[in-house]
Amino acid sequence: MLEVEDKTPLPMPEGPEREIPAFRDEEGELNPEFLAAVTDAIEASEAERLQQLVEDFHESELGDLLEALEPEHRHRLIELLGSSFDFAALTEVDEAVREEILEELETATVAEGVRDLDSDDAVTILESLPEDEKAEVLGQLPAIERVALQRSLDYPEDSAGRRMQTEFIAVPPFWTVGQTIDFMRETEDLPETFYEIFVIDPAAHLLGAVPLDKLLRSKRPVTIQEVMNDEPDRVEATQHQEEVARLFERYNLVSAAVVNEEGRLVGTILVDDIVDVLEEEADADIKQLGGVKSDEELSDTILYTQRSRFPWLFANMCTAFLAAGVIRFFEGSLERMVALAILMPIVASMGGNAGTQTMTVAVRALATRELGRSNAWRIIRREAAVGLLNGLAFALIMGAIAGFWFQSPEIGLVIGLALITVLFFAAIGGIFVPLTLNRLGVDPAVSSGPFVTSITDIVGFFAFLGIATAWFHL
Repeated sequence: MLEVEDKTPLPMPEGPEREIPAFRDEEGELNPEFLAAVTDAIEASEAERLQQLVEDFHESELGDLLEALEPEHRHRLIELLGSSFDFAALTEVDEAVREEILEELETATVAEGVRDLDSDDAVTILESLPEDEKAEVLGQLPAIERVALQRSLDYPEDSAGRRMQTEFIAVPPFWTVGQTIDFMRETEDLPETFYEIFVIDPAAHLLGAVPLDKLLRSKRPVTIQEVMNDEPDRVEATQHQEEVARLFERYNLVSAAVVNEEGRLVGTILVDDIVDVLEEEADADIKQLGGVKSDEELSDTILYTQRSRFPWLFANMCTAFLAAGVIRFFEGSLERMVALAILMPIVASMGGNAGTQTMTVAVRALATRELGRSNAWRIIRREAAVGLLNGLAFALIMGAIAGFWFQSPEIGLVIGLALITVLFFAAIGGIFVPLTLNRLGVDPAVSSGPFVTSITDIVGFFAFLGIATAWFHL
């Protein structure tokens, strides 16, 4: 009997042809289906599938993916991707995540990944390693790269020297424009991104700089000395990164030369690095205003986060006893008039919020150097006037509400006078406390909160209960 061959097509095997989910959903969040696909590929050790999923990812997207993965899957993703993994992605994750990943990777893997990075990104990764592992990784790098990276690591943390790129183009002043252009065309290992050519003497002292647009507009026979700017934008390698960022912001810089104490060119700092600095500094200020350590991340452990927040909360508890002491002083008045106890939280809340508003503006202005000795009294008068006007406005509103609520015009008058007093002194305290702490050399972003809260509570309770006691002769 003749057998008929079955022509039914066989199902296609799962693998490279499987549909790849979108990385982000319609709201711009990481797509759970994509994350599940990556997790499945990691657990099945499917390197090829994983490569397809993250192909053409930007380093920031790869960083987002690393943070979203479970800790045990992060280093496995790097191992499965092998040489195709862009180690620059480790500069885009929280420091705690980066340290956790590096702890799981072999030093040879880290050294291989660091070798292909710009020096500033390589330094960011290396400074997250323990000293012994850092030395081991540096020891596996070529001598020229090792010396350049070690020089950057020797500069203080959060300095321009840590942020700079050691890859730059420097030429002597007697070269012509044509020679310089030919040099850049023929040299294979140019920096990935640069905006100007630096001019140095034989001892590497910075003499000037030529922006690329000016270089390309100049005639080939013209010497570099004729077209260079002999007062180029420069920063000291030991200068704090926040000061450097302020210079970039003030003068609209795109790049600047980094020089050492002798004026020798040691690197360049670019605007993309400054954007990161501005974000970091703003993030730190916001956290510190809320009593959170500047280096706290969402990836930190529960115990670390609890320990870092405890001191600020403890300071608030201590200052709260002062406010409680004021309330106890008027214990008799509270027993005789329940309305005072009901309205008292309103006074404290309004004072605390007003003080926080002024404190936030003052701390930020101090951080950006907009507030200083030259304009301090003008700003103090301004904030005091704002506090007084807000006090009058809310005195009318709350006085009318309280008077109607308790059928007592006197209660409305008392809380109105208390609000005028507390909002005025909250504004004064909100700016005087940061200014005083800054003058004493204490970071106002870290320490202002408990002091301002204490002042507003004490003044608010004392004003409200004191005026009520005097008015009603309680």
